[in-house]
Amino acid sequence: MELTLPNFRVWLSAARLRTLPLSFSGIITGTAMAVSKGCFNPIIFVLALWCTFLFQVISNFANDYGDGLKGTDNNNRVGPKRVLQSGLLSAVLLKKAIIFLSIISFFSVLLLLCIVFGSNQWIYFIIFLFLGGFSIWAAIRYTVGDHAYGYKGLGDLFVFLFFGLLGVIGSQFLFIQSIESMDIFPALVIGCLSVAVLNLNNMRDHINDRQSSKNTLVVKFGYLWAKKYHSTLIFVPFFASFFYSFFIFSSVFQFIHLLIFIPLFFHLYKVLKNKDPKDLDLELKKVALLTFLWSILFLTASNYLL
Repeated sequence: MELTLPNFRVWLSAARLRTLPLSFSGIITGTAMAVSKGCFNPIIFVLALWCTFLFQVISNFANDYGDGLKGTDNNNRVGPKRVLQSGLLSAVLLKKAIIFLSIISFFSVLLLLCIVFGSNQWIYFIIFLFLGGFSIWAAIRYTVGDHAYGYKGLGDLFVFLFFGLLGVIGSQFLFIQSIESMDIFPALVIGCLSVAVLNLNNMRDHINDRQSSKNTLVVKFGYLWAKKYHSTLIFVPFFASFFYSFFIFSSVFQFIHLLIFIPLFFHLYKVLKNKDPKDLDLELKKVALLTFLWSILFLTASNYLL
């Protein structure tokens, strides 16, 4: 029975706040890079996190809305039940929430860019305003619409671009307005590990996705291929993490974030040996949390470059 006045817990369930640490990882990493170069502004940091929070919640609402309307969220789905699927929220209410949060997000981005660039750097202002609008579009169109890119196997690419390149390098740019070649390494770490989380999600749900015509990369290339792909998504961040600290070495402590790869390699072993996709749900949460912890250790290590 559908609720006419959904309570706060239902909206929290739809928001899926457990996904926030992963989305915050890029901002924390980009901020750490700025800190290592002697630049930090707490207002920019908080507003960047706020915008990322809104983008993630919009994405979660939109995924619930899009997959629910397409019938992808059904009784065969392995993951947690969605609110539209369960009848706790209507499609109309979810759509209104998506529109409302999109408006709030746009004005939040506008405020952030006004503080960062003011009226003196209008070219950067326009570029980042476009990127902010594109982020809102991407958050919605992953599953919503007839041409949702998540149903065409493009989810991995968009996650890498937005969580990795834009999340890390873009957030650093807000502080220092410059980019260096070395910046690609931390972006690779967050980008690949974020894609690893999506890959685990797609591996877990690949049977139902195939039946629902959601053509993720796992559906397109198969479960065994996805395991090899997942290995790449763990090893590339490891080497990127190592080389970044190696090239900017000033203290052994700068390698502390490599400790995160110890549990990640144990995780990879479990994935490679996995035979039941349902067991990957726990591994998914593990990688998301470890990515967040990596960003925290990276921020801590960045203080040794000051």
